[in-house]
Amino acid sequence: MRASAGWMRTPSRGRTVSANPPARKLSLRVGIPILLAASTLFASNHVGARLAFDHGASVATGVVVRATATALVLLALITAQGVPLALPRHVRLPALLTGLCAAVQSYCLYSAVARIPVALALLVFHTAPILFVLLSWAMGHERLRASSFAAMLVALAGLALALNIRVEGFAERWAEIGAGVSWALGGSVSFMLMLYSNAHALKEVDGRVRTFVMTAVTALIVVAAGAATHAFALPKDSQGWLGLGLLAMFYCGGMFMLFMWLPRLVAASTVALNFEPIALLGLGWMVLGQVVAPVQVAGAFFTVGAIAWLGSSKK
Repeated sequence: MRASAGWMRTPSRGRTVSANPPARKLSLRVGIPILLAASTLFASNHVGARLAFDHGASVATGVVVRATATALVLLALITAQGVPLALPRHVRLPALLTGLCAAVQSYCLYSAVARIPVALALLVFHTAPILFVLLSWAMGHERLRASSFAAMLVALAGLALALNIRVEGFAERWAEIGAGVSWALGGSVSFMLMLYSNAHALKEVDGRVRTFVMTAVTALIVVAAGAATHAFALPKDSQGWLGLGLLAMFYCGGMFMLFMWLPRLVAASTVALNFEPIALLGLGWMVLGQVVAPVQVAGAFFTVGAIAWLGSSKK
């Protein structure tokens, strides 16, 4: 339910977070380290999730734990800040549908994290900005600039390098990563629909309330669907429980940082939120032992850089 704030920013991962900005903005020298830290916390949540999944927890369990913990933290913050939670009647249905997209996005992304290296899952998921720009262009909301199109091509070429996909041996490689990539693409499409709804149908709703509603709806939907399909499974050992705790703690920590600091940061600093997949490359290697080849690392940098370029071309 966060939106990668580096490439566009209606509040949403801005993530779906906003607040009344104070008078004084923080400089890039201060803002970029803050957002790098937030990106690392979000990246760490995926490492915790993979640890939980590798030790018996189901994807549904991971989604519910994260969504429930985040909703409670956001509710506490919103209450402390005195933000009214009531939604205007005409946006209640769009808010519910956006929450449904958030539930699908969360389940798809965690399903990808459970199947392929975490950094690769997040890189595929980061195609959402490309899909958002294309949808906005198709719906007549914005013009597709040459610079945006070029950024998309570079991002896709970098993604092919990162996934180590080639014409020769494609079938074998797809058999290895295809399921995880498909789940990540499903999450990307769902996230794109969330962004579009936030930018248009829900743009009048306070970003903090939007985030809370989407997170709460995600928890409720996955609880109901998981119970109906017997999809819940608890970790089998202490490492799995540790992973569940870490995924909730790191995600809530990242959201808390954005709530507290994003309104005071200048727009240019939000490019640092694109650091999340890069942080995952290092964390996946250090914690999970997920090693990728140098050419894949280069592809990841190309993809992340192109997404940042895409955001810059929209401003």
